[in-house]
This record gives sequence, C-alpha cells and structure tokens, in this order.
Amino acid sequence: MKNTHKAALTFLEKHQMDHQSIDIDKNVKVFIDEMQRGLEGQKSSLDMIPTFIEVKNDIPINKPVIVIDAGGTNFRCATVKFNEKREPVVENLKKNIMPGVEREVTKEEFFDTMAYYIRDIINVSEKIGFCFSYPTEILPNKDGKLLRFAKEIKIKQVLGETIGKNLNLGLQRIGLPPDKQAIILNDTVASLLGGVNYKNRVFSGYIGFILGTGTNCCYIEKNANIKKRSDLELSSSQIINCESGGFGKFQAGEIDIAFDKSTSNPGVHVFEKYISGAYLGSLCLLTLQTAAKDGLFSKNTADEIANLKNLGTIEINEFMYYPYGYNRLASICKKGETNDTQLVYYICDSLVERAAKLSAINISAMAIKSQCQTSPNKPICIVAEGTTFYNLKNLKSRTEYYLKQYLENELEIYYDIISVDNATLIGAAIAGLTN
Repeated sequence: MKNTHKAALTFLEKHQMDHQSIDIDKNVKVFIDEMQRGLEGQKSSLDMIPTFIEVKNDIPINKPVIVIDAGGTNFRCATVKFNEKREPVVENLKKNIMPGVEREVTKEEFFDTMAYYIRDIINVSEKIGFCFSYPTEILPNKDGKLLRFAKEIKIKQVLGETIGKNLNLGLQRIGLPPDKQAIILNDTVASLLGGVNYKNRVFSGYIGFILGTGTNCCYIEKNANIKKRSDLELSSSQIINCESGGFGKFQAGEIDIAFDKSTSNPGVHVFEKYISGAYLGSLCLLTLQTAAKDGLFSKNTADEIANLKNLGTIEINEFMYYPYGYNRLASICKKGETNDTQLVYYICDSLVERAAKLSAINISAMAIKSQCQTSPNKPICIVAEGTTFYNLKNLKSRTEYYLKQYLENELEIYYDIISVDNATLIGAAIAGLTN
C-alpha cells in the first residue's frame, strides 16, 4: 500500500497536481492582493462587486416581507417574518419553474410570469427581498442590472435590463400595483445574511461561502476601502460579492491547464474549475486518463479509463464511499489488478484534498480582509452552503482542518462554520427588511 500511495503522489507531483506543495500563506496573500486590486478598480481576476447592502442586527419583529429566490431551474417565492424570539417564520412558500427554462420567452413574458407567481402575496409588503442568482450589477438603489444568464435560461432582450424596475412593469401589465421596491442580491450574499440572526448568537463578522455546482464568497468591507467608487458613505460598510470562482492567480498544474482548455469557457472562472461540483469529476477523469498514459494502471483498467467519455463529481463521491461497490469506477477497477483500486482512490482523494485546501485559502482571505476582532467567544461566522461542500467525502472536514491550522493556530482568527435552513429565503428577507 505504501508503494501504491507513493506512486500516486509521485505522479501528481510530476504534473503539479499534488496538494502538499500548495503554500496556504503564500496563496492567501496573493488572493488578498487580488481582492484589493478589485476594490481599487485595477485589473483583477476578482470582480469585487459592491452590493450596497449593509449588515444590520435590528431586524423588525413580526413585519412580513415578500421574498423571491430565482436561480437555476426553480423560482421560489414566500413571505417571511421574524417572531418575538427573532426566529424566521417562512409562510406561503411556492415553487415554480423558472421562466425561460422550458422554452424561449420574451422580456415581457419573463417578468410577467414572475409577477404572476407572486400575485397572491403582493399586498403583504411594499418591499421584495429578491435573491437573483445570475451575474448582476447591483445599483446604488439596490436594484440590479442583468449582466448575463446561465445557459439553461432561454430568453431574449433581458441583458442589461433592470430587474426590479421590470418586475414592477410586469405587475402593472397583469393589473397589480407597480410600487414594489426590490432589493436585489445573489445567493452568496443571501447566505451571509441568513447567518446574521442565527440562533441569536453573537459573532464578530460574517462570510458567505458557497461550494456546490459553482463556488463564490462574500464578506463585509469598509466603504473607505472601496476606492473604485466615489459615491459611498465612508463611515459605513457593505457586503462585497467577490465572485471568487474567477480567482486566476493560483499556480495551475499541467492537467489543470489542459482541462481548462477543454471547457466551453477557457480562461474564465478557472478557480471554480479546481474545486466545484460542475467540474471536479471531469478534472478527476482527465487526471486518471493522464495516469493511465503514464503507465500507473494495469492494461485492462488503463484501457477502460481511456475510453471513458465523462465522469461526474457524484460518481467520484460514490467511488470514494464504495470503492468495491457497483459504481462505474469500482467496476472498471475490478477488471484490473488489486493496486488499481488503491491508485484510483489515492488520486481522486488527493484532488478532493486539494479542493479543500483551496477552499480554506478562499475563506481565509475573506476572514483576514474582514479585519474582525475575533475571539473564541465571538468568532467570525462562515455561512457555508452547497451540496459539494457538505456531501463530497472528506471535503468539509479537510477544509476545517486547514482553517484550524492556519486561521486559528497561526493567526488567532476564530471562526465557526454554520449551515442555515432556507438560507437564501431568510437572507433575502433580512435584506428586504433592513435595507
């Protein structure tokens, strides 16, 4: 087993894909430098998008607000209020198909459909906390201008359009009052806000972290540090959406570079391609196929791996939990020699650990840049969401290991990772009630 493990590590080191050689402190400093450049309006791989949303703890009691969560294929709407115990109460929850998923729609159809979805709760509040999970430029009035849609949405004439303004026009077209103030935010920002009222605990600050199909991070920044805008109240702070999946200064390995070139958007969101659920399975496959070319596996296993056309992150997870089960990778390894299973496991496991280390680098940069005065009794709150983070074997525990070693042991920055039920709805409600 030791020889097998050594063979896997030697292969990964040869192609610069091993996790051991990643220097956390060095990469955190580079990450923070990119964050600073983005805040100053200089060229950076991190967008550092101002949200104009402040974090406030004085959430109104028993005051309902309309909330919308629009992203992917689902459109959810509900009303949310906070009771006397400051607990969120989600009511009137409905889920519908996101307009533009099933067929191509016009701009008017898109917004009219959303207006129709919320018709039964339209009189609950004059404000809408609107979690809109597509790249959007947030405006000073907290409305948002759409930059682009994901590929699954088929729609005309909406790029560059203002979301809240057009939703009001949709309400007017279907005969409802067009007088709603929409507070637009994305899912990462909503997740951060979802932790603000978490079980009435006291935190020194907040970070939102998502690692699912994609990845992103946000944190709270002083307006005085956001040099690219001259219209901010310098004594205040706001949430910054980093778009951290775009971080482009990590030293990529040979296989990373080849994999990026094979994707539909080479050179775009490269950091996301090292760690997120949409890409990690395919990256593992290319790494395994490279190992097969390098002669690591027996002939039968090498031939089977070479002929694989695709491999999802879910399949990697199934193999890591059941390496002798009935999943595709396990079945391939059974056709070869005993060491093949161990080699495949070591390679996939190392790439997952690398993803954990990179996730810890991302989160650590946010924690340091937040400049919170943390202590064991008042940690910074990391609201983490995403199925990849929680479900992929060993990813969460190893991320926590690296955070413990670096943030807490070396820098004495204390933190707590939490998960919030209905985080995006609750976060959208807090945004609507306090902004």
